[in-house]
Amino acid sequence: MVVLLVIGSSCSGDDKEARRRAAGSNPTPAAFARVADASRGRAIFGRCAACHTIGKGAPDNAGPNLYGIMGSPVAHNSARFGYTDALRSAGGVWTEDRMDRWLTSPQRFVPGTSMGFQGLQDPLDRADLAAYLKTQG
Repeated sequence: MVVLLVIGSSCSGDDKEARRRAAGSNPTPAAFARVADASRGRAIFGRCAACHTIGKGAPDNAGPNLYGIMGSPVAHNSARFGYTDALRSAGGVWTEDRMDRWLTSPQRFVPGTSMGFQGLQDPLDRADLAAYLKTQG
């Protein structure tokens, strides 16, 4: 009897490269959203947790509570948080596309925002994080 053991390139068991291939050769944010992994997005949210909470009714920290953010009006998710004029002026709602642009570079998307986060360069990380945010409220 011969047993073949195949060890993948990732110790984490993450299927990130397979999901990239499934998104296509020239993927759009929508293509990445189709292969997004909310559980991986939860792990990525750990970076956000330094400033943001995400539990229903949780307090704001340096940034607003993000529970229910997806689909909510920009700069209106938390009545208690002091959003910048720049972010309040952005208007619209948090869609997957807008969240992708925000997570790429908050300062480029909304010049004048006070959010100091430099952004996530990996589009699949952004899609995973948005998928997680969608599960939270």
